[in-house]
Amino acid sequence: MTETAAGQPKSKSGLRDWSCVKVEIADGIAWVTMNRPDKRNCMNPTMNDEMIEVLDAIELEDSVGVLVLTGAGDSWSAGMDLKEFFRDLDKLPYAQQMRGRRSAWQWQWRMLMNYAKPTIAMVNGWCFGGAFTPLVACDLAIAAEDAQFGLSEINWGIIPGGNVTRAVVATMNLRDAMYYVTTGETFDGRKAAQMGLVNEAVPLDKLKERTTALAKTLLGKNPTVLRAAKTAVRHVQGMAWELSDDYLMAKNHQSRLLDPEQGRSQGMKQFLDEKTFKPGLAAYQRDA
Repeated sequence: MTETAAGQPKSKSGLRDWSCVKVEIADGIAWVTMNRPDKRNCMNPTMNDEMIEVLDAIELEDSVGVLVLTGAGDSWSAGMDLKEFFRDLDKLPYAQQMRGRRSAWQWQWRMLMNYAKPTIAMVNGWCFGGAFTPLVACDLAIAAEDAQFGLSEINWGIIPGGNVTRAVVATMNLRDAMYYVTTGETFDGRKAAQMGLVNEAVPLDKLKERTTALAKTLLGKNPTVLRAAKTAVRHVQGMAWELSDDYLMAKNHQSRLLDPEQGRSQGMKQFLDEKTFKPGLAAYQRDA
């Protein structure tokens, strides 16, 4: 097992200690924690740069099958650091401003949305503003029932940028998105689940247990097919039905070609010939 804890060996993929991000790996799950609890895990340029390194390293880590993104202390993330990301960047030459902003969107949506491994947002507390982007970019999300969400940008004179508005509209219906973007009011994890922003909400003391169970479910699936499936879900949004049908057929052929387990053949054999597998109830036996 590879971990970044003291005394543990560093991974060939480049895992190390970071100042604003903590990484722990156990049982195939990488627990990635935004680690600025004194600032409610606000995302500053240092964290953004480090998260690019972290995601790159974990993507190449053979011992990891699922990535969980969470926050230290009582917050998931209160969004972008107003001083370091906005005021301080505004003082820099344009090229340096763009460099700082690019590292933010690079990990917060481009990398997470196209990540080779399944990702779960485990929302343990405050989730505000810019934090909506990585939240939605993760494949799945579990929140604490009492976690507090808010799009407070309207309260301090800007609109939710950095693809935050795009992320909200992608998951919530138009009326809910419009309401919370224009009022800046907060809502809890239960409401987030009702609106589809997260998959479900559970009591805080059950949050890690439920997230772990979900991660283990994903770990039990064929990783090649799982990667193709989550990519397909992302890409068929907005496609015409005819184009989607053609794309999904090609994606199926691709996953079969690339799958070292030959999962389709294994599943068919176990269901049709051996009568040991019911696809509506569980996954096929991957060690067969």
